[in-house]
Amino acid sequence: MADLLSVAKLAGVSRATAARAFSNPDLVRPTTRERVFDAAKQLAFRPNKVAQQLRSQATQMIGVMVPSLDNPVFAEQLQAMEVAARACGYSLLVTTSEYSPSRESDIVEEMLRQRVDGLVLTVADAGSSAVLDKLRLETTPCLLVYNPPANSGFTSIGVDNHAAGTDATRHLLALGHSRIGMVAGPLLQSDRAKQRYSGYCHAMIEAGFTPRPLVEMERHTQADLNSLTPELTGEDALTAVICTNDLLAISLMGELQREGFSVPENLSVMGFDGIALGKHIYPALCTIEQPRADIGRTAVQTLLAKIRGEICTPAPLPHALRKGESVGMPTTRKFKLGTS
Repeated sequence: MADLLSVAKLAGVSRATAARAFSNPDLVRPTTRERVFDAAKQLAFRPNKVAQQLRSQATQMIGVMVPSLDNPVFAEQLQAMEVAARACGYSLLVTTSEYSPSRESDIVEEMLRQRVDGLVLTVADAGSSAVLDKLRLETTPCLLVYNPPANSGFTSIGVDNHAAGTDATRHLLALGHSRIGMVAGPLLQSDRAKQRYSGYCHAMIEAGFTPRPLVEMERHTQADLNSLTPELTGEDALTAVICTNDLLAISLMGELQREGFSVPENLSVMGFDGIALGKHIYPALCTIEQPRADIGRTAVQTLLAKIRGEICTPAPLPHALRKGESVGMPTTRKFKLGTS
């Protein structure tokens, strides 16, 4: 197996120059650098990245924790992060918490042991997080993604969830709905959902209506129609619901249609996230779009700035309403569960 000295001899440079060509290529003249790289290619030589990391005390790795990879929101974020990180010479170490706050500390501890240069995390509740309490005592740069900044003290990349929840509710109000509800997964596992519900309440009170209690499902992305059934019958039955993520909205639409409900004639359903799948189902999902790729890119750029010692306080990124067929004007048609 070829070594660095063999590469240096073939390229006609010193061993130190050959090493510098791989570790700090910008410090080597382009013609010299190319000779070294050509020699390495001829000899099938690959530099020892681990040894370089030990010498520099930097792994060029970013630790990333997301709740799940089942949700396209996080997959799209990670794809954008990977491209942005690779362009700057970094790689990602990715793991999932499965929406479990109890797993978060173990995950972060393992990433710190692997000497990541920085952390990008989505935690259950940034305002009350054991893992963030621990990270305040660490020197490893860290930022949050999707979590509202709250009082955590950590930089957070994402949209203004309260404002987005308000805009979603105002859209339904403008269509004539007044009996509007909100559906979410376990609220204690998502401070984002809390903020979106807060925005919903703000818009309802602003319009002179009483907000409904949040309807919680057992899982974040899977609807259980039984949990919503009491709100769908009687004179005060809901005419519209906002789900706190698109997968939950899509799941709810499926459950409703299996029971004979028509969306949006019997119930308008709105999502939150703006995943591509929502455009391709029928009826197409009306939703609040988050700029998922921009969130991923901004997270990498901000974290690398922090690693360099710079102070960064990015503003919330913009959200947008994506209209769809799953939302319409309220009708006076009565409907009984289990009939068509």
